[in-house]
Amino acid sequence: MPPFTLTFLIDEQHDGKLLRQFLQENGISRTALTDIKFHGGALYVDGRPVTVRHVLRAGEMLTVAFPPERASDWMAPEAMPLHIVYEDDYVLVVNKPAGLATIPSRHHPGGTLANGLLHHYRQQQLDSTVHIVTRLDRDTSGLVLVAKHRHVHHLLSALQQEGKVTRTYEAICHGVIAEDEGTIDAPIGRQNDSIIAREVREDGKRAITHFRVLERLSGYTYVSLRLGTGRTHQIRVHLAYLGHPLAGDELYGGRREMISRQALHSRQLSFFHPFAQRLYTFAAPLPDDMARLIKAMRP
Repeated sequence: MPPFTLTFLIDEQHDGKLLRQFLQENGISRTALTDIKFHGGALYVDGRPVTVRHVLRAGEMLTVAFPPERASDWMAPEAMPLHIVYEDDYVLVVNKPAGLATIPSRHHPGGTLANGLLHHYRQQQLDSTVHIVTRLDRDTSGLVLVAKHRHVHHLLSALQQEGKVTRTYEAICHGVIAEDEGTIDAPIGRQNDSIIAREVREDGKRAITHFRVLERLSGYTYVSLRLGTGRTHQIRVHLAYLGHPLAGDELYGGRREMISRQALHSRQLSFFHPFAQRLYTFAAPLPDDMARLIKAMRP
């Protein structure tokens, strides 16, 4: 399997610059450089091996070959249907169904999105492991952004911190929210008696969720939500804190008479592509179970 490589044509602006500085300016971390040096990667200028002490000259062609990546021994490739919305050499966007865990865990060691992606990579002869950029809970449906390589994950994580990777969710919650829109700014931390559940608490980490009412239903509200931060279970905890838990979300006070899982869907995903240098936006239609609930509860 060929290694993941990046190529750069050195221009006049970078003539005389140390290769180490050029690489750092292009988002290649010190950790990545260490991996390249000690774990099977290489740096080439016009096909010749060089070190980070090389002085660049205009017109040179730089190639950065990253070490091969190996998936953990406990994560096996598994053939499964994947709804791939977009794919290129660097990223994947997948529409994940509810009920599919994103990554393996103690309770779900197999049958996860990551297992399916690993099989997809093997079919493509891609020597990489799975890097999830925007993880979803098992029972949350919708769009997931995946990096195909460790370095791409590093770049997208940095862009996420800059607000250049954004998601819009749609949800159905219990009760009728009076305000047309608003912002929930309430810190979230782990509940003392649980390793899973979170709650709003003063010593938690700051969490911000923006919401907008899309439709008021009989005993429910259909809302659009945008995250200002990315805490675990953030939307679920914040809506429960408002007194409007998600329909179907029994962990946080929701009921399942109308839907068998939390009524939460990652509807839209936007991200600035670090290699295409442009903004990409994708949308996934509302799944059938949520659409049926809305139709049934319209006055």
